[in-house]
Amino acid sequence: MLGCELPVGTCPDMCPAAERAQRERERRLHRLEVVPGCRQDPPRADPQRAVKEYSRPAAGKPRPPPSQLRPPSVLLATVRYLAGEVAESADAARAEVASFVADRLRAVRLDLALQGAGDAEAAVVLEAALATLLAVVARLGPDAARGPADPVLLQAQVQEGFGSLRRCYARGAGPHPRQPAFQGLFLLYNLGSVEALREVLQLPAALRTCPPLRKALAVDAAFREGNAARLFRLLQTLPYLASCAVQCHVGHARREALARLARAFSTPKGQTLPLGFMVNLLALDGLREARDLCQAHGLPLDGEERVVFLRGRYVEEGLPPAGTCKVLVESKLRGRTLEEVVMAEEEDEGADRPGSPA
Repeated sequence: MLGCELPVGTCPDMCPAAERAQRERERRLHRLEVVPGCRQDPPRADPQRAVKEYSRPAAGKPRPPPSQLRPPSVLLATVRYLAGEVAESADAARAEVASFVADRLRAVRLDLALQGAGDAEAAVVLEAALATLLAVVARLGPDAARGPADPVLLQAQVQEGFGSLRRCYARGAGPHPRQPAFQGLFLLYNLGSVEALREVLQLPAALRTCPPLRKALAVDAAFREGNAARLFRLLQTLPYLASCAVQCHVGHARREALARLARAFSTPKGQTLPLGFMVNLLALDGLREARDLCQAHGLPLDGEERVVFLRGRYVEEGLPPAGTCKVLVESKLRGRTLEEVVMAEEEDEGADRPGSPA
C-alpha cells in the first residue's frame, strides 16, 4: 500500500501461541497438530507440530500485529516442516495430508504478504511452498476426489502459488537462482495454455535460454503437436518437481495418443499391436496399466500381451484413467527426501543460471 510501511513479523513459532490456545478451546486442532498420544479433552496442541491455519482477511478488520506474523526465516522453517514431516507422514491418508498442507501453505503466503519482507527472501519461501504443494498434490491417488482434498480447490491453490511467486520475480529484485526452474514449472503445470506460453515467451532471453525453460518449451511444443513419441521421451527426462507439475496432463496426453493409434490402426477385422509397444510409447508402468488403459477405452485384448484395434470400438467416457505414474514421477526421487528436493532440486540438476534476468 502506498504510504504504508508494512511491519516485520516477530512470531518465533509455526503457530502463534494465542491461536494455539484459541483453537484448543474451540476444538479446531487438526489431529496432526495435537500432542502424540494425548487423551485430554479437549486435545492439547503440540507447539512443535501446530501450524498457523489460513484465515481470510476481512474488510475493516485490523491488520495482525507483528507478534502474530511469522518472519521469513520462521516461514521457511514451517515449509521445511510441512515437506519433511507432514508430507511424509505415514499416519494420515494422502488426501488428508494434501488438504492440511495446502491450507497451511496458504497461511504462509498470507503472512508473507502482510509484512515487509525483501523480494529475495520472499521468493525463497514462495518457491519452497509451491514445490511442496506440487509434490503433495501429485501424490494424490485416483480416489482422492472422495476424500477431504478438493481437487478444484487444490488446483486454485497451486495457481495462486504461481501467481504470488511470479509477481515476486516481476518486481525485479534478486537474484533468484531458481527462477528458470519455477518459470518452467509454471508452463508445465499449464501445458497447452496459450496465455501461459505467451507469458513465458515474454520473459527475458537470459531466462528463456536456461535448460529448465528450454525443456519446458520443448514439452509444450510436443504436447501441442500431438507428438506422443517425443512428448513421453521428454517427460521421462524431467526432474521430480517438473514431473509433479506436468502429471495432471499425462492422462489426457495418453488418451490423445491412444485415439491417434486407434484412427491409424483400426480395421473392420481388427489389427493387433503388442502392449509392450504401448508401455514404451506412453511411458506406462507395465503391461497391467496398458491393459487397463485399453479396456477403459473399449479396445479388446488378444491374450495378455496384445491389444486389438477394431473399427468402431474406441470410446472416450469421463476423465482418462489417472494411472500410477511411477515411471514418470515417483522414480525421479532416487532416494532423496521431499524436503531435499523442495529446498535444492536445481542444484542436483546442475542447471545453468541466468547472469542478469532484469
